[in-house]
Amino acid sequence: MSDQAAHARQTDRQMHDRTHSSKRLTGEIPPAFRSTGRDARIDVCRGIALWWIFLDHVPDNAASWLTLRNYGFCDAAEIFMFISGVTCALAYGRARQRDGWTGMVGRSLRRGWDIYAAFLLLVLACAVLVDVSGNDRLADESNMRVLFERPGATLAQAAILQFHPVNTDVLPVFVICHVLFAPLLWLLLRAPNATLGVSLSLYALVHVFGWRVAAWPGGVWFFNPLAWQFLVVLGAWYVIEGKTIRGWVTSRSALVVSAFVLAISLVLALGQHVKLPVPQALTDLLFPLDKSNLSPLRLLHFLAVAIVASWLVPADWRGLSTPMLRGARRCGENSLPIYGLGVLLALVSQLDLFDVANRLAMQIALSLVGVLLMTAVATLLSALGTGRKPAAGAVGREISVAATNRKAGVRAGSTASGREPTAVTAPSNLTPLMKI
Repeated sequence: MSDQAAHARQTDRQMHDRTHSSKRLTGEIPPAFRSTGRDARIDVCRGIALWWIFLDHVPDNAASWLTLRNYGFCDAAEIFMFISGVTCALAYGRARQRDGWTGMVGRSLRRGWDIYAAFLLLVLACAVLVDVSGNDRLADESNMRVLFERPGATLAQAAILQFHPVNTDVLPVFVICHVLFAPLLWLLLRAPNATLGVSLSLYALVHVFGWRVAAWPGGVWFFNPLAWQFLVVLGAWYVIEGKTIRGWVTSRSALVVSAFVLAISLVLALGQHVKLPVPQALTDLLFPLDKSNLSPLRLLHFLAVAIVASWLVPADWRGLSTPMLRGARRCGENSLPIYGLGVLLALVSQLDLFDVANRLAMQIALSLVGVLLMTAVATLLSALGTGRKPAAGAVGREISVAATNRKAGVRAGSTASGREPTAVTAPSNLTPLMKI
């Protein structure tokens, strides 16, 4: 009997260790896939990134000083790519749990087709807009002249993702990411760290050997998918396996290091525009950073931004329910049509009618109208889909519930870190997550 009791106690200890282990066991379902909640910060960040992308695409725009790109090394593109990896892992992972691999593959292919169709429609819309404007300068700056001169060949190249008008470059990358996400998810679920290591190795090889993907009629893809894939994989990996490093990410040491990186990058970035005690030789050496291949400095700056943002904005932060951030969330929930709208609005801003380059008031007015229009369209799209999305005002209720649950967990003696991201309880549906 004593041997049996000892064996039972040992079994209990093993089960206890397994339950409280921070490392996910091979074949075990990631906690994020079992959760039915949504983190409002995901859509808010994606919506703000869409606003910033629009503001940055308007040439000579004073309002672009409100965006990230002037205060460090990275810009909204890194945010957009990383969050896409996060949302793909959540949406497709939950689809696999519910519908199996066959249903998940079908869902990823359909979403890839949606983005592909949106890309082709955006190319045609840009062509119509440039043609109606009759502006030869705009035809050259938007890379549309070749379409007017060789329409058949250009449209054929666009159909195979080889022709990219200006500011549409990111959509072909997302087509590839969604179509190939099923095998990526399969690898991440079985060997997450090895998969991330392969992705990082490919990213490094791009910088060592200069690997690129050719574009038509000449040049290369502006967003090199061989390099930018790393941010998508990193976002997906963090959902599946990030618990292993989440304690470090939310530690004070990580916050201090990240704040130091942000401070240094701020001084160097501002040193290009204002007089600061920064050696000119250093800024000439660093800038311009290679955005096409995702410069390592851009990647480092983004990681620092992400760590600091996770500290400053917990999942139950009540500011997420403010009108402005609710608008950002609506844009994030409808990221594909809102991205296309932003591209067209940026193209409209370059028409001679507005003379943006020489009129500060016009720059500010167009920026404000553009952001408001994007928000209004996103709100309308969300209202049309109220049957499959959280109702208006649900954000505040979700945050209140999250805050209550968090306090209750603390009172109950929860061992979770106070800075660890917490799931937001919300009506669950995969559709809002399935965005670019």
